[in-house]
Amino acid sequence: MEGSIEARVSHEVDSWLRWLPRWRPGTHRGRVRLCQKCFGSPILAAAGLDVDVPHPVQHAFSMRMKGVIDDAVDDYTARNLPMLHREIRLAEERKARRPYRAGEGLDPEFRGLDLDPEPVPDQPFLFTLSGLEAAAAAESAEPAPRPFTPEEKEALREEVRLADEFAKQLGRRICVELAQHRYRISNAVERLVEPQVADLLADLDRELDAPGWPG
Repeated sequence: MEGSIEARVSHEVDSWLRWLPRWRPGTHRGRVRLCQKCFGSPILAAAGLDVDVPHPVQHAFSMRMKGVIDDAVDDYTARNLPMLHREIRLAEERKARRPYRAGEGLDPEFRGLDLDPEPVPDQPFLFTLSGLEAAAAAESAEPAPRPFTPEEKEALREEVRLADEFAKQLGRRICVELAQHRYRISNAVERLVEPQVADLLADLDRELDAPGWPG
């Protein structure tokens, strides 16, 4: 793992750069809730994407870096934390048996986004993807696993602590590595993102200046 994190980060930056030309500004209603995966992210700050960059562009990048961390933590857990590894595997097996999983199979750029738009007062949805997923999970509910003994709980807490600490160390390494990629990241944003945002603002200005707009 020591020699591969740098290569994996570079690979994921390359993949994000290949995706970026396909990005287009959304024209639907904007988010109200802050994205917990992106807001205040040190990884986005290290990449220079934390200020004046549309959230979908940020999110696509942060989820690719999250994938690097998740894969490394999974490998570390499998090799060093047997109890935590077993519980994660059992949880994944239970989830895999569900008949419907709304977020399954999404590209990295779309993982972690809300499955449904934010609700509008007095305009209820007929159904939501998250609601369908919850209903399907309830219908296929399985018996609860046996409770842990106090000793098992303590051992599991310690393994979770070790996994969290490993993830934090890895995140710091990725932040350092991203400094090597800031120029090409910022160059791509300047070429591919900023002109589209400028065009969107120009269209808005033209609409506001159109005859008949109340002033």
